[in-house]
Amino acid sequence: MEAPLPGLSLLLLLLAVGWGSGMDAAWAPSPGGCELVQRIMDCTGRRLSSIPGNLRGDTEELFFDDNTIRVLGNASLLLYPQLWHLSLTRNRLELIEPGAFLSSQGLEVLSLTDNLLFTNYSLTAAALSALPALRMLDLAGNQLREDMVSVLVSNLSSLESLSVARNVIMRLDSSIFTNLTQLLELNLEKNYIFEIDNAFEGLQRLQSLNIAYNYLPCLVGFGLTQLRVLNVSNNIIEWFLTLESDELFELEVLDLSHNRLLFFPVLPRQSKLRSLLLQDNRMSFYQRLPNGTSLANVTVQFLIIDGNSTNITTVRLWDELCHNNLSSLRLLDMSQNQVWGLPDDFLAQMPSLTHLKLNQNCLEAFHLSEEDSLAMLTELDLSQNKLVELGVKVGNADILPNLQLFNLSTNRLQALPPGIFTHTRKITTLDLSRNQVHLCPQPGEAESISCVDIRGVETLSHLSLAGCGLQGMGGRPFQGTSLMHLDLSDNRQVLAGDLGWLQDLLLTLQVLSLRNTSLSATAVDFSALSSLVRLDLSGNCLAVLPSSLGTLRLRSLDLRDNCLPALPLDVAQAPLGRSLRELYLSRNPYNCCTLGWWDSLQQLQGLRVPDGREVTCRHGSRTLSPGALPEPVLQSCRWQTADMALLYLVLALPTCLTLLVAVVVVFLMLKERLLKMVKTRCGVSNPY
Repeated sequence: MEAPLPGLSLLLLLLAVGWGSGMDAAWAPSPGGCELVQRIMDCTGRRLSSIPGNLRGDTEELFFDDNTIRVLGNASLLLYPQLWHLSLTRNRLELIEPGAFLSSQGLEVLSLTDNLLFTNYSLTAAALSALPALRMLDLAGNQLREDMVSVLVSNLSSLESLSVARNVIMRLDSSIFTNLTQLLELNLEKNYIFEIDNAFEGLQRLQSLNIAYNYLPCLVGFGLTQLRVLNVSNNIIEWFLTLESDELFELEVLDLSHNRLLFFPVLPRQSKLRSLLLQDNRMSFYQRLPNGTSLANVTVQFLIIDGNSTNITTVRLWDELCHNNLSSLRLLDMSQNQVWGLPDDFLAQMPSLTHLKLNQNCLEAFHLSEEDSLAMLTELDLSQNKLVELGVKVGNADILPNLQLFNLSTNRLQALPPGIFTHTRKITTLDLSRNQVHLCPQPGEAESISCVDIRGVETLSHLSLAGCGLQGMGGRPFQGTSLMHLDLSDNRQVLAGDLGWLQDLLLTLQVLSLRNTSLSATAVDFSALSSLVRLDLSGNCLAVLPSSLGTLRLRSLDLRDNCLPALPLDVAQAPLGRSLRELYLSRNPYNCCTLGWWDSLQQLQGLRVPDGREVTCRHGSRTLSPGALPEPVLQSCRWQTADMALLYLVLALPTCLTLLVAVVVVFLMLKERLLKMVKTRCGVSNPY
């Protein structure tokens, strides 16, 4: 017998040692192009039409996503008794034969998303019933009706998580989830559900319910006390009424956003609600209307039809609102509604509130007092309203003592209450953009003119004054602040006059936006802003890059929408070029014949030009990409950029040579006559 080749022996030895000493802890190739990592076999996207029978027998997790498997046969999983996780997402699975899982009794997680299980759902149900340990089942995207779902899950009492999202379920009743006594999480989003009739009453352990993106018109008589998370966003809900009860509800998160709510929801009287999301509804409070009328004593009657019984419930809205228990609420999002004003003591019910979003409403005034102290509030968003008045009733107690982010952008404010920031001792971000406000320029003037006084607010680091119509800022409006981020964009006259206000920002300012401020190349001396790392100069009329930028060590620079024909040739070698990591350059009239700076920038390591594909240059009437200039354009540019002295010399040389030759010829032709004329004039006799 011949001795095996040395290399082959070594390879066989290594494979044997690796297999016996836990080589499964690392990646290894497997049949069919699958990958093995710690007993996890990944066969995703291998164009497999069946499960291979020659994979590792001790495999615990199998991933066959994005293949073409149509049938999971009785023998498909016989060789994998230790399997606990199987994923067959995005196949063409039509059938799971009844005996397919008989050898996989330990299977706990099964994903069958985006298949065709509606075709043979009854046989597939028989196969699923053989999984006593199954905890998580995903049937999303299988074109299943509610009756099919009922059959598929009827014998899965061990299930803790079930997803039947993206199917064709239309109506839910008490027969569908009857035996799912251990279910904790249920996902029904993106179906066509328009009616729910006691479908969840038997799910005593259910904690998370997702019915988003359906067609529910209302939720009346909500009584799932054990539920912690309820997502009914993106329906057509007009009313949300909780069952009248003094029982404690475990509900912590309620998402009613993107519906058609007309009123504030009637919530449990006793709950642990922490997040209430009401964004994008038609909600308003009718205690006071804009025309001065009041509907405070108006009652609403609900006609509730349950089978053959009819029940009329009368609700006095303001009483119900007062009975809501919001003491544990942390987040309230009421943005994108039709709120004109808040009821009396509405915010006083929320002592734990940390985030309040009232943006994109119809608020014309917003008042805060000691009763609405909101001591825990860290974020307040009142942007995109119609605010002309912000009232603060100052007393002995602090108002908004923990506020960090205050967004008042896009309103009609002209000033803020004097001394408002003496109570907000932790504020870091203030957005006043698109209001007609002015900063108080000199000490003592805050009481005599309408302005905003931020002097001495040491915690303030981010300030936006974009689009405020600022026309120069005298004095020192930023004195005593530590601003790191300042947005002055869309103020056409902000750089007019004395720029002494910059002196209080020299050491701290890191981000500055001067977009669309009519900036000229010499208007601002940037060299003193030594801490600046991000600068936006877009939307101006710069015809040359300000020379004071050369010494800065910026990380990001935006030069879009200017009038730059070129950048300095040495920009890549300057401190600015060496420090830049992000540079925006598009929408400038660059000259195609002076692109040396562009080539040098391309050589810089670490520099990214996000809009590089949009950068163009001009050559005559043509607009071209600087990275792909045609050869005729390059030749034309060479002539235009050649040394003009050499060009003149080349042009003048033929003329000079022509004149020289002409002179020589004339001289030779007239030589005899010229000599005789000279002799005659000088009186010299001819020799004989």
